[in-house]
Amino acid sequence: MDIIVIYCTVPDKKLAKEIAKLLMKHKLAACVSMIENVKSVFSWDGEICEEKEILLMIKTRRSNYAKIKLIIEDIHSYNVPEIIALPIVDCSEEYLKWLVKETE
Repeated sequence: MDIIVIYCTVPDKKLAKEIAKLLMKHKLAACVSMIENVKSVFSWDGEICEEKEILLMIKTRRSNYAKIKLIIEDIHSYNVPEIIALPIVDCSEEYLKWLVKETE
């Protein structure tokens, strides 16, 4: 079973909760962790920008990535949202069973 963590930054709690609830409602993620007070420094249109954001850590199956990406792109306020998937190379058997069950 290929499982991944998707990182996505959002500008505020309202959007973070909206994305998390949609993903949970459609059983596309087993868990969405919201990490507040993330400071992002990035280049945009030739300018160095610094923003306070919330980082979403979305735990899911790799097969759900395309649907999750579409949902995020549809409701995200950024022109180019960060949607990065990383493989989980190892985890406990119990966590894997739970993740699979919650995303069926």
